[in-house]
Amino acid sequence: MEYTSLYRTFRPITFGEMVGQEHITKTLKNQIIAERVGHAYLFNGGRGTGKTSAAKILARAVNCLHPKEGEPCNECEICKAAMAGTLTDIVEMDAASNNSVEDIRQIRDEVNFLPTVAKYRVYIIDEVHMLSTGAFNALLKTLEEPPAHVKFILATTEPQKLPATILSRCQRFDFKKIANEDIAGYLEKICKQMHIDITKEALSIISILAEGAMRDALSILERCLQDGETKIDENKIKDLVGIPKLTFIQAVMEAIIDNKVEDALKIIDEVVKDGKDIQNFLWEIIKYAKDILVYQASKKAPLYSAEETKKLEELATKVDKQTILSMVYALSNLENEIKWSSQKLILFQVTIIKLCTRDIMQDRNEQEQIQQLEQKINYLQKQIESLSKEELIHKKEINVDNVVPKTVIPTQKMSQETVARNNIRIQQSKPGENLACWSKILKELKESGKIMLYTNLMNTTAKEINDMTVGIIFSKEMTPFGKTILEKAENQTELERKVSMELGKTMRIKYIENRHEKTVVEQGSTTIENFAENLDLPIHIIE
Repeated sequence: MEYTSLYRTFRPITFGEMVGQEHITKTLKNQIIAERVGHAYLFNGGRGTGKTSAAKILARAVNCLHPKEGEPCNECEICKAAMAGTLTDIVEMDAASNNSVEDIRQIRDEVNFLPTVAKYRVYIIDEVHMLSTGAFNALLKTLEEPPAHVKFILATTEPQKLPATILSRCQRFDFKKIANEDIAGYLEKICKQMHIDITKEALSIISILAEGAMRDALSILERCLQDGETKIDENKIKDLVGIPKLTFIQAVMEAIIDNKVEDALKIIDEVVKDGKDIQNFLWEIIKYAKDILVYQASKKAPLYSAEETKKLEELATKVDKQTILSMVYALSNLENEIKWSSQKLILFQVTIIKLCTRDIMQDRNEQEQIQQLEQKINYLQKQIESLSKEELIHKKEINVDNVVPKTVIPTQKMSQETVARNNIRIQQSKPGENLACWSKILKELKESGKIMLYTNLMNTTAKEINDMTVGIIFSKEMTPFGKTILEKAENQTELERKVSMELGKTMRIKYIENRHEKTVVEQGSTTIENFAENLDLPIHIIE
């Protein structure tokens, strides 16, 4: 006996057997009962949602000799011939392979002939968006005013590719993705009928992987049965589709939370050697991070066993909400980038290393802080520009508590006379003083593995030129190779980040050879003094 795939064996033969499309089947049954069936239908929806099955059922129902409440009886000679594929009055056509003008002209010539046995000649055109422009034009007139004995049912996954003239001539029905619960329930019925022992977790995984397509779900189930065993659990499904086991996901997440780079990389290597797909692995990590967030908020994890929930709780207590959110954002961005990359594994490993060292999270927090400071500074500048000098003299007090950045603190309330005298004091370290934290920064560079950068900065000193710039002083002239290393964008960004963190304010760096040091410092000093003298606001600046 010839083998038939599961999705064909269990294809619905009545509207009542269709899953998740009740909004469509109810309307079609009512039309059949009221004998108000249209001449042209457009079934639109994702793959495996039941478009072709509904078209076949509708074609039988309009021709059935003994319909029952809008359903075909599937017992009369018309229904049996249609189900066997021998009824010539129901024509199924694949527009992907029959998309020429000649194919449509053949249909246009055939519609003039009466059906041989059935009441209606029904044309089911699948993947109709694949028709050529000429074929659509050839179909237009026939589709608009077909003979009374002809019905058209068009099916497509991409209705936006159809001309508006075709869309306006059809009754459109949108098939939605089937809910995971509906897929799991239907698969459970099939498994009982076939005497297959399958776990609830396995059904849940299949329904999630199917992404709303019943045909895909049946195909996955069929793959699980190919080895002849009738027992299916979640581990078997994960092995078949390349999803890493939960233990790997838990271990990677724990390594990220505990900042253990080596452990994370070892797990990734093991998963890759196991032949698992990197994108599936990434998707599982994102989902697990989301589950940690949900558990932190609700203390619930319905999809996990008692032991798995205990591990989830342990990880949830070791990490804060903001850190997990940063992980999810970083991994989601990686998921978008990795789709178009030919070096998926490298991108994945680099992102995991950054997560383990918290680089991504620090960058995100710093960017948010910088944006907030920039907004406050811009607001303050607008306020200064809008006030004239005379207005400032007559103001009794100026309060900028709510607009100044954290590094700028307003002084105590000042009198009109103090404001008029523009008595502005700016407290800052004297230009030219060595940074005490420079040796600490160099040590951090060495410990973080940035050896090339550390080597080229070993015999340097750092001095604050002004409140925005730090000069790195070289005792000798820089070599061309050293200059190339130091001027790399990522190296400059790293130095600026570390210097800014140590000084508590956003700073830029400038490489200075020893002979230029004095000039630069003097210029920086003059700049900051001029800046202070030109301000008309009493501001007290501290580091």
